[in-house]
Amino acid sequence: MGEKQKGLTLVYTGNGKGKTTSSIGLVVRAVGRGLNAKIFQFIKSPERTYGEQIALKKLGVEMVQLGIGFTWTKTPEEHREALRKAWPIVKEAVMSGEYDLVVLDELNNALAISTFPIDDVLPLNEVTDLIQNKPAHVHLVITGRDAKQEIKDVADLVSVIDVEKHYYDEGVPAVKGIEF
Repeated sequence: MGEKQKGLTLVYTGNGKGKTTSSIGLVVRAVGRGLNAKIFQFIKSPERTYGEQIALKKLGVEMVQLGIGFTWTKTPEEHREALRKAWPIVKEAVMSGEYDLVVLDELNNALAISTFPIDDVLPLNEVTDLIQNKPAHVHLVITGRDAKQEIKDVADLVSVIDVEKHYYDEGVPAVKGIEF
C-alpha cells in the first residue's frame, strides 16, 4: 500500500441518532482495509454489554468502556475520577502510533459536562493538542453531542447528525440490536 496518508480527524456531533453507529461503520471499513483500530468510550460503563462490542471483538477490534454511565447515575466525583483515569490511557494509545484509527466515542459529551468541573481531569487544550500532534498516520474519530468549537476548528470533517423524528418521542424504549 505505498506511503501512508495523512491521518484525519472526523467529528460526528448533533442531537440525532447515529454518531456512534457511524464511527463503528468506519471502523468496519478500516479493518476491512487492513487498518488497526481501537475504540474508547468515555461515558458508557463496562458493567453493560453492547452488541457492537460483541461483533467488533470477532473482528479483532477492542472497544474499551472508560466511563461509569450517564452523568445522572453517579456522583460528580465518580465521573471526575473515571475521566481522570481515562484521559492518560487514551492519549497513550493515540500517541503510540500502534493504531491507524482511534475512535473517541462520546468524548464530546464528556467535554460538554457543565454540572461539575472537568477541565482539570480532561483538559480541552490537551484534547486539541492531541488532535494537532498525533502521529501523522493516525485517524481520529470523535463522537458525541455538543462538540466544542475548539474541537470543530481543528477537525478535518464535522458531520452534524440532526433529528427530525425519533421513536423515543412516541414512548418506544431503547431496542436491543438497535441502541445496544
